[in-house]
Amino acid sequence: MGKEKKEHIKIGKNPIIAIIFITVIVAIISSILSLLGLEGQKTVIVNNTLETSLITIRNIFTVDGIKFILGNSITNFQIVEALGLLVVSLITISFMDYSGLIKPIAKPLKKVKPFVLTFIILIISALLSFVGDYSYLIMMPFVALVYKELGKNPVAGIITVFLGLTLGYGTGFIFNNNDYLLGRLTEQAAKIDVDKNYKYHLISNLYIMISSIIILIFVLTYCIEKKIAPKLSKIKKEEIEIIEPQEINKNAIIFSGLVFTTLVIILIYCLIPGLPASGLLLNNEGQTYLSSLNSPNASFGEGLPYIIMFIMMLTSYIYGKISKNITKENDYSTSLSKNLYGIGYVLTLIFLVSQLMAIINWTNIGEVFAVNLITFMAGLQFSGIPLLIVLFIITILISIMIPSTITKWMLMSPLIVPLFMRSNITPDFTQFIFKIADGIGKSVTPLYIYFIIMLGFIQDYEKNKKVTLFGTYKLILPTILIIAGLLMLIIVGWFVIGLPLGPNTYPAL
Repeated sequence: MGKEKKEHIKIGKNPIIAIIFITVIVAIISSILSLLGLEGQKTVIVNNTLETSLITIRNIFTVDGIKFILGNSITNFQIVEALGLLVVSLITISFMDYSGLIKPIAKPLKKVKPFVLTFIILIISALLSFVGDYSYLIMMPFVALVYKELGKNPVAGIITVFLGLTLGYGTGFIFNNNDYLLGRLTEQAAKIDVDKNYKYHLISNLYIMISSIIILIFVLTYCIEKKIAPKLSKIKKEEIEIIEPQEINKNAIIFSGLVFTTLVIILIYCLIPGLPASGLLLNNEGQTYLSSLNSPNASFGEGLPYIIMFIMMLTSYIYGKISKNITKENDYSTSLSKNLYGIGYVLTLIFLVSQLMAIINWTNIGEVFAVNLITFMAGLQFSGIPLLIVLFIITILISIMIPSTITKWMLMSPLIVPLFMRSNITPDFTQFIFKIADGIGKSVTPLYIYFIIMLGFIQDYEKNKKVTLFGTYKLILPTILIIAGLLMLIIVGWFVIGLPLGPNTYPAL
């Protein structure tokens, strides 16, 4: 009668409980499959030769398994690459926020229609994808603050960035380090078993990449505005306002703009080879410029997040000082600390997912699942369009268990690339299909660390509401399915018509 109705927590609703539940289920399944003796044949390239080994699923509920869980939990958390980049990005965004720099950045967008705003955010996300996974960590919090300044729900901005970067993973305007690494694996696989003269070029998929991202951005804009944005609550102005800085100072904009431009020019100079003291961020041993830029030995990939942080911190400081939004340096530090307090929930989610990923890796359940699917595909008698579709679907399935792009392609390329070449399909087209399907798979797996970070950012802006794992999937899954269907149509249509993938490259041999 007058009693308060207690809210029962349902398994799987809260992200923390959902991840713990998934971890327990994975551990139990691995134990059962280990007892059943499930195994798989893993083929990899070692010293330019194919090596096949037997891998079996290990039981986590053994002495060795328990020791692994208890003895490596902190290490498993520490080796998550996104952890350090998350802190770097939040420091960068905090400086921009406190200095008031977000306000002049957002001002030109205030009269822009929602469709146009979403389109702009997706374009910027596609352009920034060249920085790799760090683009998630810099764009999601930044766009959230811009939406907040515009009086829009920041959650819409966070989801827009995540979907734009993830679903457009295999497309884009610019190449990144993953394209370089994937290309090297593709070339190895093609040379070792079919064509010793094959050479992979980074621009081999240029035409299909640019065409696909343009089509995807238009369709994704429509889906976000029609299927996602209407389901998000409208934020009251008093809920979204932050500490109001002084009015936009033109001198501050001019001087901070000059500083920003100067630093960007210096950055570009460090990427140009052959000039006095230039090429600092390149690997000078690379045979081509793109290989020099994207090589693991180049400082560009590893150092870019810190370079961005330095550029934006200095630009923000200049703007804040001239506009008088920054009066005391200790206030700046206090604001920075305050903004970092909110990452506790994100860190908790990352810690739990890191344990889940470690269990999957230790038990080999992900690899056994993947190699059996790969072996199944390699044994099919399909060719042409059915083969393209099977690769698309199998890549998505493997991505659910193994989100890492490079790890997947190391497992898949030794068998899949030769299989497709014998079916008259070029390695370049095979890699493109893999990459776009990889993006779809990443968007639907809770093992993808940037999906988990997205949940944490959303919860930070929805403090009075419960953000759930499956509730988020329910919101974004229809859009993901539409984009998956669209990308499949693109690859089938491109193959049927026989359009060039890039300069002197075609879908068929």
